[in-house]
Amino acid sequence: MERHEPGASLPSGSAIATRVGSKRVRDNIVHPVEISTPTPQFVSPSPVVYTEVKHFKKWASWLIPVFVIANVVMFVITMGVNDCPKNSVFCIARFLGRFSFQRFKENPLLGPSSTTLRNMGALDVNKVVHGHQGWRLLTCNWLHAGVFHLLANMLSLLIIGIRLEQEFGFVKIGLLYVISGFGGSLLSALFIQYNISVGASGALFGLLGAMLSELITNWSMYANKVSAFIVLILIIIINLAVGILPHVDNFAHIGGFLAGFFMGFVFLIRPQFGWYTQRYNSHGYISAATESKFKTYQRVLWFVSLFLVIVGYTVGLVLLLRGVDANEHCSWCHYLSCVPTAKWSCNAQPKTCLSTETGNQLNVTCTSNGKSNIYMLSGLTDRQIQSLCSQLCT
Repeated sequence: MERHEPGASLPSGSAIATRVGSKRVRDNIVHPVEISTPTPQFVSPSPVVYTEVKHFKKWASWLIPVFVIANVVMFVITMGVNDCPKNSVFCIARFLGRFSFQRFKENPLLGPSSTTLRNMGALDVNKVVHGHQGWRLLTCNWLHAGVFHLLANMLSLLIIGIRLEQEFGFVKIGLLYVISGFGGSLLSALFIQYNISVGASGALFGLLGAMLSELITNWSMYANKVSAFIVLILIIIINLAVGILPHVDNFAHIGGFLAGFFMGFVFLIRPQFGWYTQRYNSHGYISAATESKFKTYQRVLWFVSLFLVIVGYTVGLVLLLRGVDANEHCSWCHYLSCVPTAKWSCNAQPKTCLSTETGNQLNVTCTSNGKSNIYMLSGLTDRQIQSLCSQLCT
């Protein structure tokens, strides 16, 4: 910031001073007055009083902790509804009662069954398109597949979200979170046609994308911007790379990231420091030039990003409601979510089984991998048989 000192001393010798706007002036003539200057004396100028200008308000973060609590509460409710001892044959940590977990072979994340998640509002394309349950595009963001899934997402949300909420406020960050989560669900629904999807990862990647766009649009305000940009890019690449593992919905990550990236240009734009300085400067100083509130490139990014978000969401919703499978138009896109190796398969076909019961024997055969098993059980419910099917097909 420039420092303007209006109290600078005049040079020695005769000087010309002018009085403008004096009440004693009787005409429109400005009279020069000769001033005799004796031996120079150094007079300390009157001290200049500077007032602190707070360029950006710091907010108290409360919405992100509320989001974390809401996700935890939803997980507890989901586990209560799951009631593993009642609806499954095998459970982990049975001492927890109805809150015990499904078997690791069925759910390695320590969580409920897929049937419970589907009933609680998981993203199921068939129900969205043919059952007119579009609300699943939002509710799936508040459900988690297990304890490990919940802990990873909530810790990330606290680290990323609190900082952003302190900088930009709960309204902008809350909208970013919800819009990004919806965008992740939308892209996931276009590509993941057979499996359900849950988790707040799409919204989290949206916050990461918003951090990147915020750095770009407010580029001139940062000191170590290049190093910050490189670190942020590396973090995003590493997190997206994890998404190529099986059972991870990387399309939700990509969709959420793109939505948050573009909305960051809209929500997280900052006025220039020069504009703030002019606005809050003392009245005694008049700037020769007026500083614009936003730079031209910021305005361009704002309009282009808003246009792309509106068009993208509109086209995506139209394609989804028409039942379009995006994999049919992009033969390689499925590799963005899962890369098959000798260690795992990326087969996303639904798990179905054939079961026959003879006396106290239950024979279950998985139609997708051909495995079969005989269980010495009888009188099982359909939900318990589905649980055995999920374990056999995994």
